[in-house]
Amino acid sequence: MEPQHLSQLEALSERLYNSQEPNERAHAEQTLRCFWTSTEYITQCQFILDNSKHPYAQLLASSSLVRQVTENSLSPQLRLDIRNYVLTFLFNNAESVQPYVSTALVQLLCRVTKLGWFDTDAHHEIVKDLTKFLEASSAHYFCGLKVFNQLCMEMNQPTPGRSLTQHRKTAVSFRDNSLFHIFPIALQSLAQLQKDQNADPRHLEQAILLSLKCLSFDFVGTSLDESTEDPGNIQVPSSWRPLIEDPATMQLFLDVYATTKPPLSSMALECLTRLASVRRSLFTTEAERNKFLARLMAGTREILRTQQGLSEHANYHEYCKLLGRLKTNYQLSELVNVENYGEWIQLVAEFTIKSLQSWQWASGSVYYLLGLWSRLVSSMPYLKGDSPSLLEGYVPKITEAYITSRLDSVQAIVTGNLPDDPLDNDEQLQDQLDSLPYLCRFQYESTSKYILSLLDPMLATYVEIGRLQTLSGDEPARLQILEGQLTWLVYIVGALIRGRISSASAESQEVIDGELASRIFQLIQVMDTGFHATRYPEHSRQLLDTATLAFFQNFRKVYVGEQAMHSSKVYTRLSERMGLSDHLMVLNITVSKIATNLKCFAACDEVVEMTLNLFQDLASGYMSGKLLLKLESINFILGHHTHEHFPFLDPPVNTRNRTIFYATLGRLLFMEDTPSKFNAFMAPLTAVCNNLASVAGDVNAFRSPQVKSTLIGLARDLRGIALATNSRRTYGLLFDWLYPAHMPLLLRAVEVWADTPSVTTPVLKFMAEFVLNKTQRLTFDSSSPNGILLFREVSKLIVAYGSRVLQLGSVGEPYASSYKGIWVALTVLTRALSGNYVNFGVFELYGDRALADALEVALKMSLFIPQSDIMSFRKVAKAYFSLLEVLCNNHTTVICACDPPTFQHLVRSLETGLKSLDVSLSSQCAAALDNLAAYAYNHQPITQASPNAAHALQKHLTEQPSLFADILKTLFEIILFEDCSNQWSLSRPMLSLILLIEAEYTSIQTQIAASLPPEQQQRLAACFQKLMTDVTRSLEAKNRDKFTQNLTIFRHDFRAK
Repeated sequence: MEPQHLSQLEALSERLYNSQEPNERAHAEQTLRCFWTSTEYITQCQFILDNSKHPYAQLLASSSLVRQVTENSLSPQLRLDIRNYVLTFLFNNAESVQPYVSTALVQLLCRVTKLGWFDTDAHHEIVKDLTKFLEASSAHYFCGLKVFNQLCMEMNQPTPGRSLTQHRKTAVSFRDNSLFHIFPIALQSLAQLQKDQNADPRHLEQAILLSLKCLSFDFVGTSLDESTEDPGNIQVPSSWRPLIEDPATMQLFLDVYATTKPPLSSMALECLTRLASVRRSLFTTEAERNKFLARLMAGTREILRTQQGLSEHANYHEYCKLLGRLKTNYQLSELVNVENYGEWIQLVAEFTIKSLQSWQWASGSVYYLLGLWSRLVSSMPYLKGDSPSLLEGYVPKITEAYITSRLDSVQAIVTGNLPDDPLDNDEQLQDQLDSLPYLCRFQYESTSKYILSLLDPMLATYVEIGRLQTLSGDEPARLQILEGQLTWLVYIVGALIRGRISSASAESQEVIDGELASRIFQLIQVMDTGFHATRYPEHSRQLLDTATLAFFQNFRKVYVGEQAMHSSKVYTRLSERMGLSDHLMVLNITVSKIATNLKCFAACDEVVEMTLNLFQDLASGYMSGKLLLKLESINFILGHHTHEHFPFLDPPVNTRNRTIFYATLGRLLFMEDTPSKFNAFMAPLTAVCNNLASVAGDVNAFRSPQVKSTLIGLARDLRGIALATNSRRTYGLLFDWLYPAHMPLLLRAVEVWADTPSVTTPVLKFMAEFVLNKTQRLTFDSSSPNGILLFREVSKLIVAYGSRVLQLGSVGEPYASSYKGIWVALTVLTRALSGNYVNFGVFELYGDRALADALEVALKMSLFIPQSDIMSFRKVAKAYFSLLEVLCNNHTTVICACDPPTFQHLVRSLETGLKSLDVSLSSQCAAALDNLAAYAYNHQPITQASPNAAHALQKHLTEQPSLFADILKTLFEIILFEDCSNQWSLSRPMLSLILLIEAEYTSIQTQIAASLPPEQQQRLAACFQKLMTDVTRSLEAKNRDKFTQNLTIFRHDFRAK
């Protein structure tokens, strides 16, 4: 590169990273992209680093090399050369290079080390090479720690483009060869820096971060879920035992915590949390483990005693996590036997109560503390020995502090002192309520008395307010506070009752459940009366109703239906207090509340959705469903399910909820599937269909907004009813209602509204459900033409929709405007083709174009979506490949009859699908290819008597000889080099293809071997020799199974090193 070229490149680099003008940046990127896309420019990148002092040019070169190394398969020698070059460059320029350039070079060094880990043992010398940095200047020291940190992170996370198996193999080797040496370096550096008053804070941060990275390493490949903050048990290798057992290690982290501020101090606590999570079996003896626990408890006790650093939020949160881990990894019996346990548990209890009282500051940390106490309480039945747990004195205080703090939070919300309402954070609320039953049921009698002492006065006040006509002054705010506090107490009581499932409690606790539940039922009976009936639009009132729905769900799970205990003491107490003597009476209150919510909360979709979910859950249980049918209110709903009685059906926001509503009603209706009841139930829908049909002939009238919303609602309602038809008899009732009377209306809706996905999608989704042959519900009599008639209607719908959507094309966002409708339409056809209720030979025999037209339009719709978009949208891909699988299996003639470009496109798309990370998609593609290859093989040799499809397929393969060979090569590469959990599925097309293209099979072996190092080539050749052992030239099931067995051995032998 000439000097003038280098200066031009420096100017372009500065524009690429610094320019404020998008056009300038785009031009610079386009000009410079060759540096990270073409391997020929690797030497140019090195030249830039050697000759340019311009930081942005250096950044371009180093970041380009990272991409080159990651995205291309470089030779082992080139990888080693890059590694050595970067090491030398960093050492020579550690004091002058810019931090962002240094970061990119460090990433490059670590990436190339990981990717070349098994190329040569030189990569294993990385720790020795980096030790030289630690012995040089301050800048070198910082750079060395930075590389160690990045290396641990690089080895601990999968690299793009490499399989999880390859990643784990490298990670395990690094763990055994290098990580064991890095952790002592981290501890040694940390100890030195911690003692040095003048130490650079950046060095200290890198040292503590490195210690944390070592302890957070995924030692055995179990940390797949990164969404959880709980580290679980840490499977530290046995070789680390001396370091972990050494008291100095834990003391070092405690000292660092005591002498630093966040983020360093919080990282030190995180290291202690990791130490607290170390596996039990690491320690030499139980005595050694108990000493370790004693040191941990002494350290945490000292922090509580001095309150050192706990005023910092980051420290506080991490400290709560550390306390939570103590009980997760250690038994209560071990904790109580530690010296000074009494002082420790007292300090922890005081800390917990203080945290609960400071809920505004510590809301995210409370979960860990409640989890600690709930686990402590859960262990009480298993505590043996004389050492007291002392929990009896503290747990009730903690429970009371939690409840009081929740009630106080309502006041702060209403007065505007808190921006976020804890009741709006569902996830945090649920986490806290999960721990609460263990605490409250520990001393249930005293806790319940405390709850009732709060609940009874509130209920009395609430009843009094209900009698008022209006509110004045500060009364609205007081009512808002009261509703908020009642919301918390309803949630808490609901959680306590749910806790009955997991507790082996005595009957006396059921009496207490009854006492608490009776108060909530009293509240439910008054909350929809008097002045309270005007409060539905208020947010605080909606939250209260959400809590009552959660209460109903919890009570149902424990005391209603299948799980209920008929002789339960709960009903004894409910009968005394409320006159609710059994399930049926409780269900009556529940259904009344459901009906009220659906009438009064039409504008609040959240309450409507929760109400319908409760209704659906009640109807889904066999016993609770039967009980519901005994209620007059249910029979009323079944006879009056129109929007006049249930206004929630009107708002557009609730259209999705209509499907749940009608699926639930359908389930109840079909429990006693009498035609007279069904016809009465469908009468309102019949009237709607007739009204729509009367204007269907006038396009302008049929395109009105009112017709649009009616059509959407009708399609969603019918889909709900179709979801509920699970037997031949119930499906027959719906089929006879729909065909032939109302099918033309659906067809007309698709024809007129084809440009409006909000109408066509619900209609198509209903049809997708209607043609699905689940539980063999679509089984018609042998003399019935219904299967054929149904498919003809499907064909009309597909053709009408497909021809119009192809004509309109994509308008705006393609998925919303066309792709979604297309995938639903393809699903309709796939389900109809694979339902086994139509003899498709009839159509050709009688010259009926229904099948041919539907398939033709479906293929056109499939080709309309670019392959890249198909793979980008999972639902589109699922529908597309499902259709191809059905076509290749049952309608091979259609695939073979395609013109050459279409045939090639379809088969190449199946090859793309094989590479999908979605196992179900790749299995579908494998099945489709197997059917296609087996069809070709079974019709060899081609003669005059062979079917036309066989001739057409042979012609395609002759014109495109590499088509099947490329697919077979792809399959072998997946089996050999990638993680494939669906190996059985992938093996099926492999045998068909090998038998079909034997001549190309040998060259495929050579091509795959050529891409491997010499020693692996010999192993692969030996594996290929054994692959076809005892496999004959047939596609019989027994022969296929033998090939699959051989392929498993083939894969294992090649991958075993």
